[in-house]
Amino acid sequence: MTWTVAAEPFDSPVAAALWREYYTEVSDRWYVTHEGRRTDPDELERGIAARTGAELAPPGGRLLVGRYDGEPGGCAGVRLLDAATAELTRVFVREGLRGKGGAPLLVGAAEDAARALGATRMILDTRSDLVEARALYARLGYMETGRHNDDVYAEHWFTKALG
Repeated sequence: MTWTVAAEPFDSPVAAALWREYYTEVSDRWYVTHEGRRTDPDELERGIAARTGAELAPPGGRLLVGRYDGEPGGCAGVRLLDAATAELTRVFVREGLRGKGGAPLLVGAAEDAARALGATRMILDTRSDLVEARALYARLGYMETGRHNDDVYAEHWFTKALG
């Protein structure tokens, strides 16, 4: 069993299914941590609809899908913010496939895509409760830095030179 990674249209059925799974998980995790409840279904649908992923379309972005033994298992997105800076987003691996090397492979593929877009550094944000994500980014050479956006859910910001 092995992983493969390839670009995927942001609006494909595969991308939509992975986005829904990702968004449901991180939204529920936030609400359980902060309010002791899961995400309201109507709010979940509004959140999914509001973030289509169009910023991950060429020419300024890419959505990458990882397949494990041919089945969609995760994703990572990258988008150019300016000529030198790309943002890493939507890094997700399905729960049953975690620990099988997909996340580092997806992040590496996103870094390659950012370089191909001309970026020399990658930035990202994440939350305090996403401890696994923060550990992954640190392990892959990302350094915690100061705030670079005003996302209300962002609590940690990272950067990495793409040499």
